[in-house]
Amino acid sequence: MVALFNRIVLVDPGNAEVAEALGVDVRPARSAYDLIIVGAGPAGLAAAVYAASEGLATVLLEQEAFGGQAGTSSRIRNYLGFPRGISGADLAWRAYEQAWTFGTHFIYGNPATSLATGEDLHVVGLKDGSQVRSRAVIIATGVSYRRLGIAELESLAGAGVFYGASTIEAQAVAGKPVFVVGGGNSAGQAALHLAKYAEQVTLLVRSQSLAASMSDYLTREIENTANVHVRYRSEVAGGGGDGRLEHLLIRDRDSGRTESVPTAGLFILIGAEPFTDWLRGEVARDRWGFILTGPDAAPHWPLARALFPFETTTPGVFAVGDVRHGSVKRVASAVGEGSIAIRLVHDYLALALQAT
Repeated sequence: MVALFNRIVLVDPGNAEVAEALGVDVRPARSAYDLIIVGAGPAGLAAAVYAASEGLATVLLEQEAFGGQAGTSSRIRNYLGFPRGISGADLAWRAYEQAWTFGTHFIYGNPATSLATGEDLHVVGLKDGSQVRSRAVIIATGVSYRRLGIAELESLAGAGVFYGASTIEAQAVAGKPVFVVGGGNSAGQAALHLAKYAEQVTLLVRSQSLAASMSDYLTREIENTANVHVRYRSEVAGGGGDGRLEHLLIRDRDSGRTESVPTAGLFILIGAEPFTDWLRGEVARDRWGFILTGPDAAPHWPLARALFPFETTTPGVFAVGDVRHGSVKRVASAVGEGSIAIRLVHDYLALALQAT
């Protein structure tokens, strides 16, 4: 149940219902746009800023939370221009405000469910049955966290078991031992952030080294942080507690031995899966579901002209950021792809205009 400031009470509402009750747009405001952007992570927000600032009638669709996976990062230390770092949530809010100031129309809580292409316009279907039409589309839907798949821990999600590591969750484990699962940059950033609050942070890594999966500056910081310990060749095998997480079962991958350890929190950052099921067969994807673009999409390209970089197998539909096959999983590269894609959208629209 959700009680709003205007005395409206909603029972088990979805995101769209809450957004609509708060006066947020959940449907298109015009019959057609120049550009639809699907996804409000760093790539989508960057595309929105540049598209709207360059005069394109732009609508951005977001089903859940601005900032995407980067928005959950407690501290991004290697983003250009922020020598002391910036939280993912703060960066996302600044980008949202910038895109909104330039005139981007935001639709929240009513996710895209289909993509179809007509003679002149692309049509994105929304969950409530409405549609959004545009001359070009940028897909920036990003990825979702992979789950551990351990039933007894999934039942404690939000009660000591977390995907990501926000500031609120970190403060809740102050002075207590916690574990982080993962060997990538997000896991390293989470471990260092949690170390400011927790008594002890143990990073569980399946491999024998962090060198291949984590930036060098992060591995050095982890090595130099007294209350962060790395356990290599280790994985979570189980755990539980009375209403919230109290202990974990850790397995040594080489010996197979397990150990029960007390803990107040498990923070899981083990990679991600792309949000592309809604596309079905409209654009070509790799076997993991990431969207093929540019040279990777060329074998499936239907036209005589060369396809643009970041263009998918459907002309006029582009993909940027983590959802794209072969992308560099960094905030800066996602922002770069989003901004570059707008130049390509202009080129595509110019070609389409010449053809009419």
